[in-house]
Amino acid sequence: MKKKIKNLIKKKNKTPIVMLTAYSGSVSKILDKYCDIVLVGDSLANTLYSMNNTHKVTIDMMILHTCSVQKGIKKSILIVDMPLHTYDNKNQALKNAMKVMRETKCDGIKIESNKKNYNIVKHLVKSNIPVMGHIGFTPQFKKKFKVAGYSQKDTIKLINEAKKIQEAGAFSIVLECVASSSSKKITKALKIPTIGIGSSVNCDGQVLVTDDLVGLSGFKPRFVKRYSDIAKTINKSVKKYTNEVKKKIFPKKNNSY
Repeated sequence: MKKKIKNLIKKKNKTPIVMLTAYSGSVSKILDKYCDIVLVGDSLANTLYSMNNTHKVTIDMMILHTCSVQKGIKKSILIVDMPLHTYDNKNQALKNAMKVMRETKCDGIKIESNKKNYNIVKHLVKSNIPVMGHIGFTPQFKKKFKVAGYSQKDTIKLINEAKKIQEAGAFSIVLECVASSSSKKITKALKIPTIGIGSSVNCDGQVLVTDDLVGLSGFKPRFVKRYSDIAKTINKSVKKYTNEVKKKIFPKKNNSY
């Protein structure tokens, strides 16, 4: 396991872990200053490609964007989402994960749990590929959104699921939209860090889609806090540019050769 991933695990119960998504080098260069982990998420399906879900994301799309993101990374841990149907079995998972690691020079991959692929996590880890798990709401496998862990029965199932992923060798687990009381119990039950999205402050760290927090995606569910409104800024800039072009104010002499 890489040294910086070992250091990340040591942050559990000590220092909150910061994680955000990036799909380009220009954004990752900014995130790298502040984040412990930069994730090239399959959320690019929604934010960049206007897809309804993540199901049609390909491994080539993920590699293309990760190669760009990698150029802005100096210190952060770079993790890549494995798309749906790229890890259906052990051989396929290893082949695709190795391709991603080799071509992008990333630090590890993330796979969503379907409560059946623990052996795949174990197989990848044994092959020296760091794996981040993902439980709760898993967009690749669940069609309808539902918060997980409200009932005691559901909480017990989530704890068992998380423990199995940990036992398989994962270095951390994303908890997506897991009830606060449940995420607290899961985090306490594990030796590896939990990273929440919509799962309360009880996790060891937090992750959001960068486009959501800066107001660029237009997506604002309950778990997103919008820290700025980049869409509004872009709108003003484009409007001003359009007016200046039409009035022949732009380009001026100093904008021309």
